[in-house]
Amino acid sequence: MGLSIKKEDTVVVLTGSEAGKRGRVKLVNPKKANAIVENTNMIKKHMKPNKKYTNGGIIDMEAPIDLSKLMLVCPRCSKPTRIGNQILEGGKKVRVCKKCKEVID
Repeated sequence: MGLSIKKEDTVVVLTGSEAGKRGRVKLVNPKKANAIVENTNMIKKHMKPNKKYTNGGIIDMEAPIDLSKLMLVCPRCSKPTRIGNQILEGGKKVRVCKKCKEVID
């Protein structure tokens, strides 16, 4: 199964309490089929003091969102769109916007 959403893509959240929010993908986990999107699905986590968080305390962080709840935003037409795949002459497989037919990447 190929993934249509990759790191650094801009996506829009389709369902849930975060519906309609746009953000940049920070991390994709293909085994669990979820992604972490910047400034969406925020949770509070209690952290002990360590090297990264010297004081510890309650920290706001992003929680993973299922890939089925995300839709890629085309960088050319800036609309949420489905993704198609195309094979170029050199045998390279690329993602294609279904609305404007432009190659993504």
